[in-house]
Amino acid sequence: MFFEAERQNFFRPLNGKGRELVAACLRSLYERLHGPGADYSQNLNRDSLRDVLMPVIQEHSGDALVDAVAGDDELAGIDSGDAQQLAGALIRALLKDGWLETFGDRVGLVTAYRFTRPGKLFAEAIWSLSRLRTRSRQRNVRGCRNALDAARKNVDAYDLVDAYDYAEKVISDLSEGVDYFQELVRRLMSEATRTPWDEFMEFLDRFEKDFKKQMTADNVERHRQSIREAIHKLRCIEDDQFKVLEQQLQDIATWANPERHSSSTVDWMLDRIEEMVEAACTTKHPELLKAMNIYVRRATSIVQQAMLLRGGQAKHNYSKAIAMVAELEGERQSALLSKIGEALSAAEVRILDPHSFKLRSASQRRKALAITVQPRVSRDSRLAAALHRAEAGAFALSNDDVAESIRRELRLRNRPVRLSTLPVKTATDVLHAMQAVEAIRNSKAADMKATKLPTKLTNDFYSADDYQIEFAHEPNDRSA
Repeated sequence: MFFEAERQNFFRPLNGKGRELVAACLRSLYERLHGPGADYSQNLNRDSLRDVLMPVIQEHSGDALVDAVAGDDELAGIDSGDAQQLAGALIRALLKDGWLETFGDRVGLVTAYRFTRPGKLFAEAIWSLSRLRTRSRQRNVRGCRNALDAARKNVDAYDLVDAYDYAEKVISDLSEGVDYFQELVRRLMSEATRTPWDEFMEFLDRFEKDFKKQMTADNVERHRQSIREAIHKLRCIEDDQFKVLEQQLQDIATWANPERHSSSTVDWMLDRIEEMVEAACTTKHPELLKAMNIYVRRATSIVQQAMLLRGGQAKHNYSKAIAMVAELEGERQSALLSKIGEALSAAEVRILDPHSFKLRSASQRRKALAITVQPRVSRDSRLAAALHRAEAGAFALSNDDVAESIRRELRLRNRPVRLSTLPVKTATDVLHAMQAVEAIRNSKAADMKATKLPTKLTNDFYSADDYQIEFAHEPNDRSA
């Protein structure tokens, strides 16, 4: 549907021979309307719009502009020396193809011009590409953590939506870094004959300003646990606060939970934030480190080769001098040797003492081989390792096994079960009860739900909030 109605030929101005001129005009127009120095006190009428485009057209006047207006497009048939006609034709083309639109200025009682919504989005992209640095790197990891804390304290869905946006930008920042280093590596491979001093210095400057903070203060691994804890606290808020968040999200974030995988929009958004942060930690952050490592190693190898080649030029001079001596004869050869001798007279040549080179004795070789023999593992060390493995795995339970045991308990009782009524006779039972809520929320089947109760669970082993556990589907579905 993008290419229907007024946007049927949206990209036509950028598809002709005058695309460079059109792109420059779009950059200038975006700078005037939405750039850092934009003047929002006055709307842009036709005269001011023409004044914005005229300097750009005059700057691009010349051979490139002659070729542009000679083609078969919107600017064809216009005198390349008449900047006024070119500006008018360009305005008509942008209006016709959906980049600009007109609206009534009630203050000045004139017709004003502005970007259409798709025109503004694409003009912003063209304007951003022309800038050396589109924006400074945002502290999105800390922003996500702080927004989650604010959502819990203020019970405000806007803070939760901000946390979702920050989590998305964490992925985009890391992906941008990966693309940046991959582009540097491609440049290295395509221009291997040239030493990449400029690119390497640019990398060092950007590393000091951006990547250094991303690896330290804004490290996603550093704030990973804090974000997990904030998400867990949001899941455990009171029921009335949870309902307020749910109602607010349904009003301001209608795009959330599109396929309704989760019964609650709050749970869906918290799950998505956790998934994006986990993906950033397990996938994108290692990719960034790997891409940076590859670039640094390849750039270092090329720089080292350039330095070796420079150092080898001196050795090449000796070979060249020997060849020149071999070509000459008689007095000319003697004269050249005299000149070379005068040049080398300041040099000091030292020869290594042959007595400094000694072979190792047979006993030393046997000693070196004996050191590499692997030590024998004793029975006590094997027993200690087995006990350590057993202790480490004694309290590790699979969430799938815990969820399956809860399903059996629900089918056996044929009614909802309170967490406080689960058996705690053995250590395994206690661990099952402590891990039950986590297993239900992380279950891929999503056939059970745990509802927090106002009462507390207290027994001989631990104290926590009580939950009511039940199947999420109807009884007939559960029996099936």
